[in-house]
Amino acid sequence: MCRILLVVLALLTFAVPAAAQVDQLPKNHVRLLTDRDGVRPGGTFTVAVEQDIRPGWHTYWINPGDAGAATEVHWTLPPGWKAGAIEWPYPHRLPVGPLMDYGYEGKVWLLVDLTVPADAVPGSVELKALVQYLVCREVCIPEDANVSAPVVVDPAASGPDAVAAADFAAARARIPAPSPWPVRYALNGDYAGLFVQAPALAGVAKPVDAQFFPVRSGLVADAAPQSFGFAADGLVMRLSRGARLAGLGLLDGVLVLTSADNSVQALTVSARPGPVPEIRTGSEISFALALAFAFLGGLILNIMPCVLPILAMKALALAGHAGADRRHARVESFSYSAGAVLSFVVFGLVIVALRAWGAAVGWGFQLQQPVVVAAFALLMFAVGLNLSGVFEVQAISTGDALARRGGLLGAFFTGVLAVAVAAPCTAPFMATAIGYGFTQTPAVALAVFVALGLGFALPFLLLGVWPALHRVLPKPGLWMKRLKQILALPMYGAAAWLIWVLSQQVDRAGLIAALAAMVALGVALAAWGATRMRLRAAGMVAALVGLAGAAYGLSLVAAAPAPAAAAETVYAGMKSEPYTPARLEALRKAGRPVFVDATASWCITCLVNEEAALSRPAVRAAFAERKVALLVADWTNRNAEITALLEAHGRSGVPLYLYYAPGASGPKTLPQILTEGEVLKTISAP
Repeated sequence: MCRILLVVLALLTFAVPAAAQVDQLPKNHVRLLTDRDGVRPGGTFTVAVEQDIRPGWHTYWINPGDAGAATEVHWTLPPGWKAGAIEWPYPHRLPVGPLMDYGYEGKVWLLVDLTVPADAVPGSVELKALVQYLVCREVCIPEDANVSAPVVVDPAASGPDAVAAADFAAARARIPAPSPWPVRYALNGDYAGLFVQAPALAGVAKPVDAQFFPVRSGLVADAAPQSFGFAADGLVMRLSRGARLAGLGLLDGVLVLTSADNSVQALTVSARPGPVPEIRTGSEISFALALAFAFLGGLILNIMPCVLPILAMKALALAGHAGADRRHARVESFSYSAGAVLSFVVFGLVIVALRAWGAAVGWGFQLQQPVVVAAFALLMFAVGLNLSGVFEVQAISTGDALARRGGLLGAFFTGVLAVAVAAPCTAPFMATAIGYGFTQTPAVALAVFVALGLGFALPFLLLGVWPALHRVLPKPGLWMKRLKQILALPMYGAAAWLIWVLSQQVDRAGLIAALAAMVALGVALAAWGATRMRLRAAGMVAALVGLAGAAYGLSLVAAAPAPAAAAETVYAGMKSEPYTPARLEALRKAGRPVFVDATASWCITCLVNEEAALSRPAVRAAFAERKVALLVADWTNRNAEITALLEAHGRSGVPLYLYYAPGASGPKTLPQILTEGEVLKTISAP
């Protein structure tokens, strides 16, 4: 109580004008609630100290912040009964004048576990407690409340009823869970860096807000703003250090993470001193350096293995320049460069526009679409047929062909094709440059893509403006025809690889449609080649029919569904099946115990529970021993059946954990914050 008096005096300077307006009614209504009416001798049960705080007022966490005092509970219990420590829900930052408090508003439950002695005499018992707290607004008022709750000691007592269990589960969900990830901190001048080594927090489960609450005062500057960002493999916070942080071993506290769906996950952390990486903002490099990285990345992209198929066309084009007219060689190299740079610009415009409309796309996003993958496969197949001599297209050729308009157009579209094929690939320096561009204005982003295109086109550009390079190239000859046939092989290999990629994206019917489109395209191109051998009428008809068949095949690929989900997969180190109501019913009719995990890849709480509870060796062993069937209801994408499951259990989002014991009339709902012990206790219950 001494601290409470000191706080009142400290706040008196700005509290006096408002004090006259404060009424004499209680600012906080307190009561005692138990999670069950009857308890067994030797058992443990939970009591909630409920605080119903008036609007505009607040009470305090275990560390009150700049000013305040934590709530205290003084128990009066029968002999032999024991009360555990208060389990504190995660707090909120509450500014009061120039100060920052850590506490609670509205209704909050402080949970305490009580243990009944083994020799407790059956009968009714009255639990009593004196609750002392400081409730503040502009002024702080110390209050206390004498509260009590009855409970019956009964050797035949059962557990909590469904209503009480749900209420206490909701309260326990606000209690911070131990962090499943290692946490480090480091001092840097007036600041401290806090690092949570969790790649998921820098990836799909990236939180939109993070706040750290130290369990002891003086470790951070409470009123100072906190910032956070992401490193390559985790979350980094920047805190203003307090006077007591120097020389500290462990930095204990609570980290509160908020997901994009406004769900909250609180973690208890004990950070050890250690290296903390820098926050990667994407704007750590200058504009000039970003352009240099983009140019260098585009240049390196020419020799990346993933661009190997297009090197076939480049090699022939380079050889075709040997001995050619210098003026036309220069014009053709500029034409190729224009095609490459313009393609990069168009590609950049598409990405910038899609991102402006809220789509989460980036470099290489086009291969996420099955129809695009199929079209690329057909394109590579067609290029291979061209190099094999099945048909001819005027491209970058030799001698007097350079003087023809077809040669320049061929050079331009060769540049376009090179970028189209290279787009899914990433060379060194590219990621940094593109990441910088996406954090800047559209004009800056497009400048980065122009630099990429210039770097990519540089070899051909040098060939046009520096004629001396022609001397190192062999003169055109019969060897080029043989080389074309050899270089067709990488094209066929690329087409086969793309078909394999497609097999992961569409069902069997879609894959067959793509293969049929490839056959039809081959027929069309072979027929087109025949038109150059005086079989014009029949060849043209066959070519048109083949092209129509290829287009129809692509339309079937576009409409093809994704492959059916595997009947069995691995989740949290255990065999699992996708959730469906029919599968759940079948397993229950067979007498199998069933554990349903409603989760999503973007759900931080789900990831924590998977790491902290479900993937533990003891849990996996218990599932195997008791033959518990694990059904995973993955709500990462919209699913009507999973939405119905959530709504049926009063939830609007994940996580949701249900355990169906054999023969039970309904499931047991587990807390949203799982522990290894809670899962083992649930599936081991008779």
